[in-house]
Amino acid sequence: MATRDLGSRLAISEEVLTEWISAQRWFGSKARDVAQFNVLDVVVLRQEPPALALTIVEARFGSGTHELYHVPIGVRTEAEAWDREIICTAGGFTVYDALGDDEQTALLALLLGSAATIEDGDSSVEFWWEGGDPVGPGTPSRRMGVEQSNTSIVFDERLVLKLFRKVEPGINPELEMLRFLAGHGFKNIAKLEGWFQYSGELMDATLGVIQQFIPAAQDGWQLALDALVATDSDFFARLEDLGAVTGRMHAALASNSEDPDFAPEEPSDENVSLLSATIDEQIERVFLELPEHPVLEPIHGRGPDLRDRLQMLSHIGIGGRLIRGHGDYHLGQTVLGPDGWVVLDFEGEPGRPLRERRRKHSPLRDVAGMLRSISNAALAGELLFDLPAASGDWASQARECFLRGYLAEVDQNLLPAGRQAIEKLLAIFELDKLLYELRYELNNRPDWLVVPVTAIARLLDEPFA
Repeated sequence: MATRDLGSRLAISEEVLTEWISAQRWFGSKARDVAQFNVLDVVVLRQEPPALALTIVEARFGSGTHELYHVPIGVRTEAEAWDREIICTAGGFTVYDALGDDEQTALLALLLGSAATIEDGDSSVEFWWEGGDPVGPGTPSRRMGVEQSNTSIVFDERLVLKLFRKVEPGINPELEMLRFLAGHGFKNIAKLEGWFQYSGELMDATLGVIQQFIPAAQDGWQLALDALVATDSDFFARLEDLGAVTGRMHAALASNSEDPDFAPEEPSDENVSLLSATIDEQIERVFLELPEHPVLEPIHGRGPDLRDRLQMLSHIGIGGRLIRGHGDYHLGQTVLGPDGWVVLDFEGEPGRPLRERRRKHSPLRDVAGMLRSISNAALAGELLFDLPAASGDWASQARECFLRGYLAEVDQNLLPAGRQAIEKLLAIFELDKLLYELRYELNNRPDWLVVPVTAIARLLDEPFA
């Protein structure tokens, strides 16, 4: 079949595309007014059946803004009776999500291992391999966990391929950060083995990375929930170790003053004012747009109270240094493997634009994300999983253990001077994180709204120190 013949088969109707993509877990703008979806480009990786193509799909919103998504598409004849993750059937062919097909994901892995370049018209996909043994034909694979903003495929319990669903022009921070950390002696990451990228008139963008899979790894979030049930004091020691790993990660990220993308920077005098103004604007916008929902009642109309608390926190000088950070740091981005803690998922918060995810911040922004995650574990255990209610002492002790390990290892020059300044800046970043979590759950997981809402309500009821 000719390449452009396959392209014509992917002329999926707008109605079908809208219905299918809107239902996908990785589509992160479910609460927005989607005007239309369009297939903007198709790069065919295999023309013979079952055909495989990588597509760039545009979601255009009523506001005039848009987002781009990477959707690998499989095409089989109707005679093959394919019945999984179907997008549509037309003209004797079944079009479906290729990541639900082991044969298609195996082809992606083989293309990575062979460092292939596939050209299709004015566009191309380049595969890069710099690891050890690549994936061979017939290697067993499985989709990893519950699909979130990306999709991950595990091969032979040895390698894991992560495909980015939402894409933007430029290098994805995941690829950029993994390469930098590996080159600067930070060991607590899953080794990067390869990646692939799209180039075309639309943009140049990273589509995915493949890394070492960590066997027998325990998820940090699940460890916290298990500790709540078992009142496991060993978990506090593990959190202190994780804090130490985080401190070493930040020290590594600040270790190269010659690379402009990573060189530490001194914050300006206006840095805290700008940070506070940005968060203040977010508070106003989020609370103005809050829908009517019973779970949201405890915080409805309390935006001004939150802005007052922010204003009281903002009378500090930021100090320290601004560096590249993880960007979306929480317990679920860590696993405890046979050799200790491993930090995962360096792409940053998927809801933020790529340029913002690559921006330098105080390292305390990452720390605040982890502290929020520890507090959220206690809340989620109580509110969502019917676990025994965690006392405030549990969360306080867990947070303090993490901080103790962190402060023992991080380069102190990266932080504000004095514990009080550190605590106030952490509180500002935690507030920013809470707002992000509120928006994220509204857009993606309404069943989880109770967690950020409860956290915000309790924050507002606390006396200001």
